[in-house]
Amino acid sequence: MNKMFGITLGDPCGIGTEITLKSLKSVPKYVNRCILFGSLALLEHYNEMYGYGFKFNKIENTKDFKEGYVNVHDPMNISLDDFEVGKVSANGGKCAFLSVKAAIDFALRKDISSVVTAPLNKEALHLAGYNYAGHTEIFGEFTHGKSYAMLLWSDKLKVIHVTTHMSLRDACDNAKKQRIMDVVHLADETLKKQGYVSPKIAVAGLNPHAGENGIFGREEIEEIQPAVEQCKKEGINVCGPIPPDTVFLKMYNGEYDIVVAMYHDQGHIPLKLLNFDSGVNITVGLDVVRTSVDHGTAFDIAGKNIAREDSMLKAIEIGMKL
Repeated sequence: MNKMFGITLGDPCGIGTEITLKSLKSVPKYVNRCILFGSLALLEHYNEMYGYGFKFNKIENTKDFKEGYVNVHDPMNISLDDFEVGKVSANGGKCAFLSVKAAIDFALRKDISSVVTAPLNKEALHLAGYNYAGHTEIFGEFTHGKSYAMLLWSDKLKVIHVTTHMSLRDACDNAKKQRIMDVVHLADETLKKQGYVSPKIAVAGLNPHAGENGIFGREEIEEIQPAVEQCKKEGINVCGPIPPDTVFLKMYNGEYDIVVAMYHDQGHIPLKLLNFDSGVNITVGLDVVRTSVDHGTAFDIAGKNIAREDSMLKAIEIGMKL
């Protein structure tokens, strides 16, 4: 079973199970290439409700794998009576966390080559006692790597983040030269794996107008510009800092291949505006390849069979390439 990948179903109260089954229905060859991690009871429920016709095989490890079946590792054995679709719950958070942890364990044993994650809910995760800001931080704790970052991937825009799940005040304090250099290196390495020979990397400023030569802040002068210059000396095709209100338009028009964003919303807003349904979230820099849909649990439409699988299919495709 070479090049197997895992899919975590996310919070069972959300749309993760639905978009996963839709993805397998859309691309049947994936059935014999993947292991699902999450609630078998919910999979069987949706399978019957929507008439997908899948057969399931519950496994403890890859020795139990059966071709022609949807193979499922269920770490919690949660029943349909233990949670309500569309509602935040501690059980949903626990199921999501245990599924992610199990997939990481499989990946660290090299039983699977990558992990694709359906969305979890941070409030549910915390209710269950797991105080992580999201998938990126879970993978950061249980896998290995000198440094890691969140990269959002779409056909129109690609963005990698210096900081993510922290307050804006803390993000300003953490936009330091070494961290920026690390993220530029991760951007360069990841795009080269995808076939870019010399990726054109733009580094966004932190302040309005990239600080306007110190008038609106000194982070560009003291941290960002020195990081860019050092990376240039190392042979990376990088420039900046570029005013954040124009850098994404320049990338959209083809001047750059990826933007290094200083904080969460600086990178997320433009990408979600243009590619909400098909963007992919990648955690780069770790020894476990992880890709994810770039949307949330969508509790408001969960169980209504209207969630789209576009982002999940793209996450699987990118994960396999990486």
